[in-house]
Amino acid sequence: MVDIDPNSTGLPGIDQLRVIVGAVMTVGLILSVLALIIAAIVWGFGANSSNPHLASRGKLGVLVACAAAIVCGSAVTLVNFFWNVGQAV
Repeated sequence: MVDIDPNSTGLPGIDQLRVIVGAVMTVGLILSVLALIIAAIVWGFGANSSNPHLASRGKLGVLVACAAAIVCGSAVTLVNFFWNVGQAV
């Protein structure tokens, strides 16, 4: 029987890697907010200028920005969930 668990002390630099990943998650969330603001502005311009294509692209941008924020925010939970599912197999 093979029993292997994650080892947080096996390699040097694991703590720094956690800090880097946390910083990248923060940058991803900030960029998601920026994308949401820009997409909402595009949506507003498209709606007010009677340009359905621009309004449609703005709506899609809002949805993509929200999805990106959901993925950035729930990345750790998703990985932990699938790790637990994998351990149950």
